[in-house]
Amino acid sequence: MSADFAAPRGIPDYFPPNSADFRRVRDTLTDAARLAGYGHIELPVFEDTGLFARGVGESTDVVSKEMYTFADRGDRSVTLRPEGTAGVVRAVIQHGLDRGQLPVKLCYAGPFFRYEKPQTGRYRQLQQVGVEAIGVDDPALDAEVIAIADEGYRRLGLSGFRLEITSLGDDVSRGPYRAALQEFLSGLDLDEATRNRAQINPLRVLDDKRPEVREATADAPLLVDYLSDESRAHFDAVLAHLKRLGVPYELNPRLVRGLDYYTKTTFEFVHDGLGAQSGIGGGGRYDGLMRQLGAKQDLSGIGFGLGVDRTMLAMEAEGVAHADVARCRVFGVPLGADAKSELVGVAGRLRAAGISVDLAYGDRGLKGAMKAADRSGARLAMILGDRELAERRIEVKDLSTGDQHEVALDDVVTEIGRLLA
Repeated sequence: MSADFAAPRGIPDYFPPNSADFRRVRDTLTDAARLAGYGHIELPVFEDTGLFARGVGESTDVVSKEMYTFADRGDRSVTLRPEGTAGVVRAVIQHGLDRGQLPVKLCYAGPFFRYEKPQTGRYRQLQQVGVEAIGVDDPALDAEVIAIADEGYRRLGLSGFRLEITSLGDDVSRGPYRAALQEFLSGLDLDEATRNRAQINPLRVLDDKRPEVREATADAPLLVDYLSDESRAHFDAVLAHLKRLGVPYELNPRLVRGLDYYTKTTFEFVHDGLGAQSGIGGGGRYDGLMRQLGAKQDLSGIGFGLGVDRTMLAMEAEGVAHADVARCRVFGVPLGADAKSELVGVAGRLRAAGISVDLAYGDRGLKGAMKAADRSGARLAMILGDRELAERRIEVKDLSTGDQHEVALDDVVTEIGRLLA
């Protein structure tokens, strides 16, 4: 069957039954954050383009190649959000959240937008869950943020992932390292665009995914060998806290995240069941970002972004059980107009009691209505005809066992609740 319109390329739809898994992943990951005291923040879908150019970094692929940027009717340049951290930091500054209790702990979920080549699990509208903890530079907070992600994945039933972690150091560390890395890169046969990137931010070259660049930079100096005493102590403390929390990790000194604001602790969760595109989430600390975005006080922060789509693929790779796709727990089968009118009221009272209910609409016969009940995934069916209505009773059938119960209409809410308990 053809249609005049389809979703834009690289933009997925989520509908039953897969949407049940989507909700399960999103809600489980956010619940793990709320257990640690993170409050919800709802971010604008688009922001001033300068926010991302300044906050994410003009030399990054995200800003230079992947952003959806356009002029609005007032000829202002705005961009669909490609990531969440810059928007959260902007909100903290704008609303003075940093003048209250610290750290400011926030959690968000929703779509983000990057113009890249669509492929399995990597879309132009990607879905993420993120947290940010702003205002305290404490290694224990770094470990908490990482542990939240680890706990969220485990609550979903995942076990085949691993945490890779490193430190990108502080300003004291990165000055000497930048010089050493630029000297190394100057001796390589790089294309002009990559040479220019090496001058702006040489770390970006190490994030290049092209095989020939990866091979050429295999012997590049490692930032962990240039860590200042303070950065080294900070990183050692993070690792000690992770051990105390029972979060396993692997050191990866070549780990480079694709955004310019990362400092010190940097991490990524990877799943080998996904092939080359193995990342399912990651993040790090971002000292200096608040100052870059205009804050009067420069507070440190740490956060992550976890891919909902990528996590769903990881669950599929591991054969993790799908979420319950039942639309309702009770399905009403009316036989006649008067019975339908009565069941509409019964359904309303059951929903008010917190019980999900659907009805057979469209004046179906008993056979068709019972097929609809089976397809709904409901546990119980309520069957009401003219005779039952006259006697003020209703037939309740357990769709899993076939057992039937006769229930007084006046007691149906109480009895349905008892049968479902």
